[in-house]
Amino acid sequence: IGDADGIYHPAMFNDRLVLGLKGTMSEAELHILRARLLGGIRNKAARGELRRGLPVGFVWGEEDGEVRFHPDAAVTSAIRTVFARFAELGSVRRVWLWLRSEGLTFPMQTHYGAAIQWIDPSYTAIYHVLTNPVYAGAYVYGKSRRQITLDATGRRKRQTRKLPRSEWSVFIPEHHTGFIDWATYEANRSRIAANTHPQPHHSGGAVREGSALLQGLASCGACGRRLRTHYTGRTASPGYHCSGKNIVDGRGIFCLSVGAVQIDDAVARAVLTALAPAGLEAALAAAERLEADRDDALAQCRLAAERARYEALRAERRYRAVDAENRLVARGLESEWEQRLRELEQAKAELARRERERPRALSAEDRRRLLALGADLQSVWEASTTTARDRKELLRTLLEEVIVAVFKAEHRARLTLRWRGGSLTDIDVDLPRQKPAIVRTDEDTIALVRRLAAHYPDTVIAGILNRQDRQTAYGH
Repeated sequence: IGDADGIYHPAMFNDRLVLGLKGTMSEAELHILRARLLGGIRNKAARGELRRGLPVGFVWGEEDGEVRFHPDAAVTSAIRTVFARFAELGSVRRVWLWLRSEGLTFPMQTHYGAAIQWIDPSYTAIYHVLTNPVYAGAYVYGKSRRQITLDATGRRKRQTRKLPRSEWSVFIPEHHTGFIDWATYEANRSRIAANTHPQPHHSGGAVREGSALLQGLASCGACGRRLRTHYTGRTASPGYHCSGKNIVDGRGIFCLSVGAVQIDDAVARAVLTALAPAGLEAALAAAERLEADRDDALAQCRLAAERARYEALRAERRYRAVDAENRLVARGLESEWEQRLRELEQAKAELARRERERPRALSAEDRRRLLALGADLQSVWEASTTTARDRKELLRTLLEEVIVAVFKAEHRARLTLRWRGGSLTDIDVDLPRQKPAIVRTDEDTIALVRRLAAHYPDTVIAGILNRQDRQTAYGH
């Protein structure tokens, strides 16, 4: 083995000793160099100046640590549309479905610095935009950690584990101007978490399409668990039940099971009564919003048409700049130009269609009717155009939780409404009485089943009844 200082024979003791010393010193030098490099990276990240990949919508500026919005207005407009729609719809999936239903595209980069590609929006892309702290103006470094584990076969496996915020290496809020502020980001994260994993005694779960208005709001008055919804009969009559007791003892007994019609009506009356003084003010705000609000989809289509026009002009310039006799190159550029022109025509046609379908501005008569509805919220609540989802959204803006306690012997339910402000309201609701059974099983058989149920499973009880030749009222 040779180096700049000489030649060494590994079989000789002195040469082997020198090789070992040099190897040890080289390893220590590499360790020191690596530590210095990592230390420099961490120090630069601690100042918010380490340039790493930015999500779509941001670019690095000229100054150290400077982060700017993407110069393409279409890119930033698409990102702002996502945040605006989430504030209105409250669900990642509903934002994604809205973008798909409007036929809008979404910007994507395979890596930072790559060209922007406009693709059909995906759920993952929308989720990453809403949950990335960079969009809230924060500089973050060290959100994940790589660790090596052993699988079942003993092989080494590298995994990346996401860390909680308390373990992030660097977190600098208000590092740059974001699309939203940090308080809005926190609220969005909490809302997304509540849609998937609701916390006890907090309204949770994304709003669904069912007619049960207290879905995600109702809690059991006996055990405190979230009530589940069910729909029975040909008319899909809604109801609520708590499976807490079934979970605990496994005997298939619910803490409560009650229809939703009377309970929902009582809660709706309480909410409408509380909103009555603010009805006119809400109607005025709605009128101003309808007149001032610009159609996000229309704005996106205008930017898409402008982008298609630019791409067509650029393709034309490239075609005209090439030597006409070089047909191999000219043919390809000509095909590209024709493709860009077709895309431009499609963008213009889509923009014209949306312009035709854009709702007209509110007239004086429309404003008068809207103000009249504001004075009568009951009509708006019962209108055929008001969906169950709209009613649920209204309830969630005012109520934090509705605790339901059922008293079967009294055919009564006690509702405790916990409002957003922290106040409580108790409401007593009369429940419908069950119709008396025309045919009943012998009382002695019922009493025997109840005594046996405390000690034996259903199969054993059925065997005892069969051996005693006992039958139900229907001959079973």
